Amino acid sequence: MDKLALLGGTPVRPRPLPYARQTIEPGDLGAVSEALTSDWITQGPTLARFERALADRATVKHAVAFTNGTAALHAACWAAGLGPGDRAITTPLTFAATANAVVYQGARPVFADIDATTLNLDPDAVKRVATPRTRVVLPVDFAGLPCAYDRLLPLAREHDWIVIADAAHSLGGTYGGRPVGALADMTTLSFHPAKLITTGEGGAVLTDREDLAERLRTMRHHGIRYPDQAHPWRYEIAELGNNYRLTDFQAALGLSQLKKLDGFWQRRDRIARRYRERLVSSAFVELPALPVGQRHGWHLFVILLRLDRLSADRDTVLQALRAENIGATLHYELVYRHPIYRERFKYGPGLCPVAESVEERLVTLPLFPTMTLEDQDDVLRALDKVFTHYAR
Repeated sequence: MDKLALLGGTPVRPRPLPYARQTIEPGDLGAVSEALTSDWITQGPTLARFERALADRATVKHAVAFTNGTAALHAACWAAGLGPGDRAITTPLTFAATANAVVYQGARPVFADIDATTLNLDPDAVKRVATPRTRVVLPVDFAGLPCAYDRLLPLAREHDWIVIADAAHSLGGTYGGRPVGALADMTTLSFHPAKLITTGEGGAVLTDREDLAERLRTMRHHGIRYPDQAHPWRYEIAELGNNYRLTDFQAALGLSQLKKLDGFWQRRDRIARRYRERLVSSAFVELPALPVGQRHGWHLFVILLRLDRLSADRDTVLQALRAENIGATLHYELVYRHPIYRERFKYGPGLCPVAESVEERLVTLPLFPTMTLEDQDDVLRALDKVFTHYAR
């Protein structure tokens, strides 16, 4: 048996393999250069074209771009009218920005447990934690798998809740044949370099509702409204907004990347399916469900360790993989475990037992479009090496 690199052995590969990496090609550089030398480098025609292309891709009427995915989430909560005393139900298995956006509005995030097979928000758990103060449900398409919108939307309509889908992971995915972006009242996207497409930093909110789109545009521009069309230099601010405007040169990169989304997705899908083929029979791993009728966005490829068959915990496995130069990581520490949520909202252990059981077994493996099959073989060899060492 090869000695683990963690214990002084030779790593399976000489250089680190990251868990994610942006794909920037010559056409992207040309698009950005053209935008930078145009008359508009912010809030100009390139931004408008990018927003139109996003909306068309998602088959919705409106796309409103923002500086990043967190700003998009904040703007969606603002547009929904969340405020002090309100409640928004979300998942604990997400990056904290999802819940933070609720807190920014003075509202309280309420965490519902997840489905043990899909790792997405459990609609039955949503019912259990709902109260008369609930105004928003904020599901997250974890890793790229769209949530159970066929159950969440009727529940929301019954109680007059707004559904804000955090689709930072799932652009390019579908649910029941409908594209991500057309599945909720508002859908937020992220264009961080690790995501399906990138603008460097950036985000957007997609919606079919004219009233919400207008509020989103107002929010990203300081809350400014122009009530007097005859005097366009006059404006008023009735609510505090923010400066969340995306530049035209970032939008140019986004436009160029959006044209390649299907190709990027196909490469991710090939790698993800090969992982599943190789790991489905592993004694040390469980794989999240891949339901029929849903197209996974494959932002992340996650596995669940069979800790009952290993003499190491998740963190030790991650340390061992990283020592082998495999950039495995964790998505995510449960939001309510963070000190600010423990101290401010008095959340503690046992709040979402399924999510807590899942989180202690989660590992994210490298997945990005330019990853080679040889890179993936290195990941699989490292897993075999680590599992063999720690097998009970």
